[in-house]
Amino acid sequence: MSASPRIADTSPRVLNLQPGTYHWCACGRSQNQPFCDGSHAGTGFEPVEWVVEAPKRYALCMCKHTARAPLCDGNHRRVPAGQGSD
Repeated sequence: MSASPRIADTSPRVLNLQPGTYHWCACGRSQNQPFCDGSHAGTGFEPVEWVVEAPKRYALCMCKHTARAPLCDGNHRRVPAGQGSD
């Protein structure tokens, strides 16, 4: 198990999302970022289920260090270089 998630990117992914249920990747290993593809198996991380109620533009965290998962809170500016990159 990794102590920290992988950093998928150092800036948020801004997407226009429609209502529905989404699973945000918390481990940083998914090839379908920012959404889960099951790559977390065996890591100790689990995806975050998130329900979008209205069509809207969202900034989703890609550094995986947000305190407001799955939304970006700006923590990508404070993540030390190399942290969570195996």
